[in-house]
Amino acid sequence: MVIDSENKMSEFFSKVYLWMFIGLLVSGGIAYYTSVTPGVRGLVYSYFNLFLILELVVVIAFSALRKKVSPLVAKILFLVYAAISGLTLSSIFLVYKLDSIGMVFLSSALMFGLMAAYGYITKTNLSSFGKVLIFALLAVVIMSLINMFIGNGTFGIVISVISIVVFLGLTAYDMQNLKSMYDYYANDENELNKVAIYGALDLYLDFINIFLRLLQLFGKRND
Repeated sequence: MVIDSENKMSEFFSKVYLWMFIGLLVSGGIAYYTSVTPGVRGLVYSYFNLFLILELVVVIAFSALRKKVSPLVAKILFLVYAAISGLTLSSIFLVYKLDSIGMVFLSSALMFGLMAAYGYITKTNLSSFGKVLIFALLAVVIMSLINMFIGNGTFGIVISVISIVVFLGLTAYDMQNLKSMYDYYANDENELNKVAIYGALDLYLDFINIFLRLLQLFGKRND
């Protein structure tokens, strides 16, 4: 009975990571295609702010409709969000060297994997820690907005370092939260399928933010 339960949980997390991987693949593929296709690139950068707003609207709608949508609709919304993110992320292929992007991606994957494993196996309750991280994330957003106007390079480095710490912490928190969600919906296959998509989105966002901040710190720019 215990073995069956463990197998079922493994299947659940396999779905979570499969959808996270699909999201990253969609975003990465679209980002690269956009960067090497002048027509698409010109369209995206002509309406870049619009795509940023659309990206925000989709993820907010995705979260707001969590209890109302079917697993199929959740999958579609997740793929739409990943695709729009790919458009807005395309600039990294223009700013940074391709081998540098690859090295930072692998470094991000290693750091993400370690914190995800910690969140999965730890017996420490991370709930209160997660609340602190949410407030820290809000502080990072506010600091980032301020730095958009003052353009202080040192302040930008500090923000990036804090962001990496925050999103690594959120990775562990989100993993533990997913285990709790699994336990709650263990007998509801339909709801578990939906939770897997939303879990994939949470981890996707954690990974992307870790990757982007590391790229800002260590990425080698094109001449």
